[in-house]
Amino acid sequence: MEVREINPIVRPLKARVRVPGSKSITQRALICAALAQGESLLQGALRSEDPELLVQALKQVGVKVEALGETYRLQGVAGSPQLSSSEVFMGNNGTGMRFFLALACLGEGGPLVVTGTKRLKERPVKPLIDALLQWGARIRYLEREGVLPVEITGSGLNGDEVELSAAKSSQFLSALLLVGPYTKKPARIRLVSPLVSRPYVDLTIAVMQAFGAEIEEDGSTFRVAPKPYQAREYEIEGDASSASYFLAAAALVGGEVSVENLPLNSLQGDAAFAGLLSRMGCEVSYEKGVTVKRDPDRPLRGIDVNMGRYPDLVPTLAVVAARAQGKTYIRGVPHLRYKETDRLRAVATELNKCGAQVEELEDGLIIEGKPQLQGTEIETYEDHRMAMAFAILGLVTPGMVIRNPACVAKSFPNFWQVLESLY
Repeated sequence: MEVREINPIVRPLKARVRVPGSKSITQRALICAALAQGESLLQGALRSEDPELLVQALKQVGVKVEALGETYRLQGVAGSPQLSSSEVFMGNNGTGMRFFLALACLGEGGPLVVTGTKRLKERPVKPLIDALLQWGARIRYLEREGVLPVEITGSGLNGDEVELSAAKSSQFLSALLLVGPYTKKPARIRLVSPLVSRPYVDLTIAVMQAFGAEIEEDGSTFRVAPKPYQAREYEIEGDASSASYFLAAAALVGGEVSVENLPLNSLQGDAAFAGLLSRMGCEVSYEKGVTVKRDPDRPLRGIDVNMGRYPDLVPTLAVVAARAQGKTYIRGVPHLRYKETDRLRAVATELNKCGAQVEELEDGLIIEGKPQLQGTEIETYEDHRMAMAFAILGLVTPGMVIRNPACVAKSFPNFWQVLESLY
């Protein structure tokens, strides 16, 4: 297996970087533009493995998509995908898979089979499919109930009220919201469980509204007006999750790093990472992006934080916490066990290999920081966020080696080049 050794940086940082477009926004905008009538341009889009898998899936149901650098040009299908008797492979793209399942149910034709990698075929979809079945979708499991592969025969979605559990993933709710403008009766989605990762739902609603949708929220019920999306030009901001690695580099190494294309008023919940670093002892400023600065003589300190609103930041926060004074308590993220890997177990396992003291909780981690850690070979579990987070820890930990470094292509294809620019 390919490996990559990380060389420590021995001087304070002074860097300005640009990260790719938001993966979360890109995939939501692709769905809206695909369902709209007419031509949309998505500018500043993320061109990486996950969006490309979604693009290929959309092409298989009649959406015309052209990639021009960081821009996608789409000709939408006006809410009527055309299903063929074929197989759609979604790789390990959990977000795109769940969104595409709902979109395909709006169509006619088929049967269309949706499948993916071994890990994707372990990730839960039952709450979403149960809701789609309540709306009249024709879906059947081909191997095991609750997971891929599934077969969809197009029949449209009836709409009206549906009950949904979003305890394991907010993507179930986002998927239903995204197709809500095209159900036969006005869509009403009533949550029957607590909602995890609320900022991602807010992000879904913001992108939908940008394409002309109307959504109302009343307690635990979301209502979507039967108003088709309008094709448009749409600018996608920099990815806040990708930005977190370079802001974390400033926290760990010392000095300052600016991410120039992450706006102050970001749509993304993960933009909160700079604020977490501020609580740990860094200085944060917003001028032409976001800047994190730390005096190398000023130690980091542990914090107690509920990460339920931004779970993708947990690996990044964890590696910073491993070098902070005192204990860091990360809570509220039991759903991290259903990501590309069981991220709580993976983070705890690899940090402990580095000599950190990490206790794994049912819904989080307790990390006691140490002034020095030992480098080791990091198993990434084919998880892009594990590779990038531990690469950043390698900037202050001699001997760190990252296995399967190519897995970053899922969300940040040029991560290693941007990392090299710090030296």
